[in-house]
Amino acid sequence: MQRKFRLTRSTDFKRVRRFGKSYAHPLVVLIVQHSDQPHLRVGVTAGRTVGQAVQRNRAKRLLRAAMQSLLPDLAHGTDILLVARQPLTSSTLEQTRTALVSLFHRAGLMISSNAT
Repeated sequence: MQRKFRLTRSTDFKRVRRFGKSYAHPLVVLIVQHSDQPHLRVGVTAGRTVGQAVQRNRAKRLLRAAMQSLLPDLAHGTDILLVARQPLTSSTLEQTRTALVSLFHRAGLMISSNAT
């Protein structure tokens, strides 16, 4: 994911967590907050409940890879925070992508229906 599409500052993470609307799935939690930025920004995090560092890094890599193909289909002007859950470490890329698509549909962020 390109840097311009990332949430990087801890203040941004805290703001989205505090004021955003959350949507839960067994694999991942989506927190959404509208912003005045012209493009979509995504932050990915995995807490210690996911596992040790290797499992947390795998979960974050899976989320970033699944997001890469979905970025063109998402509404702009939004800050998104993806919080990994423990079962994500044993899921596949396709399962992760399916989970994200269902969350984005529930949140009303999908602008194109051709994503699976």
